[in-house]
Amino acid sequence: MITPLLPTYARIPVAFERGEGMYLYDANGKKHLDFYSGIGVMCLGHCHPTLVNAVREQAGKLWHVANTYRIPEGDRLAERLAAASFADTMFFTNSGAEAIECAIKMVRKYHYDKGQKGKYRLITMSNAFHGRTLAGIAAAGQEKLTKGFEPLPDGFDVVPFGDIEAVKAKIGPETGGIMVEPIQGEGGIRPLSKEKMQALRDLCDENGLLLVLDEIQCGMGRTGKLFAHEWSDVKPDIVTAAKGIGGGFPLGACLATEDAASGMTVGTHGSTYGGNPLAMAVGNAVLDEMLKPEFLPRVKDMGDLLQARLGALQQRHGDFIQEVRGVGLMAGLRMPDVGTRSAVIDFVERGFLPAVAGDQVLRMLPPLIIDESHIDEAMEIFDAAFDDWRKNGTPTG
Repeated sequence: MITPLLPTYARIPVAFERGEGMYLYDANGKKHLDFYSGIGVMCLGHCHPTLVNAVREQAGKLWHVANTYRIPEGDRLAERLAAASFADTMFFTNSGAEAIECAIKMVRKYHYDKGQKGKYRLITMSNAFHGRTLAGIAAAGQEKLTKGFEPLPDGFDVVPFGDIEAVKAKIGPETGGIMVEPIQGEGGIRPLSKEKMQALRDLCDENGLLLVLDEIQCGMGRTGKLFAHEWSDVKPDIVTAAKGIGGGFPLGACLATEDAASGMTVGTHGSTYGGNPLAMAVGNAVLDEMLKPEFLPRVKDMGDLLQARLGALQQRHGDFIQEVRGVGLMAGLRMPDVGTRSAVIDFVERGFLPAVAGDQVLRMLPPLIIDESHIDEAMEIFDAAFDDWRKNGTPTG
C-alpha cells in the first residue's frame, strides 16, 4: 500500500528536531556533525542568527506580492550579486531546477532573436545533474534519471565529461550552447580543469555559442570564491545558482550577461513565487555574511585544510579510500569496495552526516562556517569507522 507521502526517497531512519551551527539533533537528542548541510544548502549552518532575524523581521511585514509590482529587496539582491559577479542581470527562482529551465530558455531565445531559430541544442556532459524536470534529466542523460520518463524533450547532446574533442565533434548548425558543472556534485565530485574550462569558452567564442555553467552545488562560496568558475578566470554567459544562495530558504537564480539575456523581455518568463519578499530578505541576509571581507578567504583556508586532512586520511586507510576528490569544502572520497549508502547509514549511527554521490563516492558539503575543530572531529569519526570496518567487515550494499 502506498504511503500518504509519495515514496520517492530512500530515507535513512533518523529524524531531526533542531539544528545549531554545524550540528543537527535527532528526536532522541543525539548530536550529529553535519557534513551534508541539506545537500549543500545550509551554507551558514543551522539557525544562523542573521538569517533567523531576517526571516522574523520580514515575516512580520510582508511575505508575498505578485511580480507585477516592484519588490525592492529583490532589486537590492540583484544589484549586489551583479556587483560581486560576472552578471549584468538575473532572474530569481524557487529552486535550482527552475534556474536551469530559465537558462535553457535564455539560450534558445538568444539565438531566435538573432534570426538563428534552428540553434536550439545544448551540448552537456555525462554524469551531470541538472535537476529533476524533464528538460533537466534530458540534459543529464543518465538512465537512472530518465528511465520510465521517455520520450524526453529534444535538444541535448551528451558527451563524456571533460572530453573537449567530443565537444568539438558535436558542434553543429543546431548547437546553441554548452552547459556544464565546473565541479560535478551528484556525478562524483569531479572538477573540470582550468584548461578545459578555457577550452570550452574558446569553442563558444569561435562558434557563436553561449557558455552555461551550472553552479547550483559548487557555487555560492563553496570553493572559497563566490562562484567556482572564478578560479579559472573564464567569464560565462549564464550561470545557475541555488542551494547556498538562500541558506536553507527555497531560492535560486539564473544570472547572465546583458547580451545573453537580451531576448528575455516582458512576458517571456515568470514565476509566481520566484523573488518574493521573504526569499529576497533571506538572500540579502546570506550576502550580508558571505560578502564580509574575511568570509571567503576563511572558507578557502578551511577547504584547503579539509582536503589536506582527507589526503592524510587516505594515507592511513588506503585499503578503503582509493581517491580524494574535490575543491575546497566540496569533497569526496572514492571508495569502490564499500557500499556507500550502507557506509552513510553507519556514519549516521556514529553521529556524522555525509552523503553519497555517483562513482562510489562518499560526498561532503559541510556548512561554510566550519572550523578546524569540526574537521578534527570528522577525522576522528572516520578513523574509528575504518578501524571498525577493518576488524568487523565493510558496509556493503
